[in-house]
Amino acid sequence: MYQHYASQAPQHLAWHETLDLHELVAFQSIGLMKLKKAYPKVTDPTLKKLYQQAINSLSKNLQELLAFYPLAPHPEHGSDYRDDELPFYAGDLLALFKTGVRNYAIAITETATPALRKVLKQQINNTIDMHAAVYSYMYQNGYYPSYNLTQLLSNDINLAKKALSKGI
Repeated sequence: MYQHYASQAPQHLAWHETLDLHELVAFQSIGLMKLKKAYPKVTDPTLKKLYQQAINSLSKNLQELLAFYPLAPHPEHGSDYRDDELPFYAGDLLALFKTGVRNYAIAITETATPALRKVLKQQINNTIDMHAAVYSYMYQNGYYPSYNLTQLLSNDINLAKKALSKGI
């Protein structure tokens, strides 16, 4: 039965898959760039080996995920390649606050102490506001064209290629 369904499945990604793919590629590209920037500064041999494994793992992940971009609903790729690092820094900041919102949400659901819950609720709201401010900055500067899927995916490809080609 599964084989029958698979043979009739569309030969393209669904919209929700494309958006999840975008999130994974953007987040892992920024992570890979951060690891490669930090790698030369790591002096402990065991930690350096872990960094190398993480770099290799993320590189493999990105190469595998990029293979799915031609299957995206709008696979046209723009030619606007950015060489500056502002999108990287802005994306890293956005990822920090996005992860922070998730972490606060989990912590709030696990909190039994009312005073701590009150502080966490204030902090999650501040983190949401910071996320919105960073997103707005990125959108206004063309770093996160969230309403243009073609450009969004093109930016992902450029960011992943930059992360993969960056030396360590």
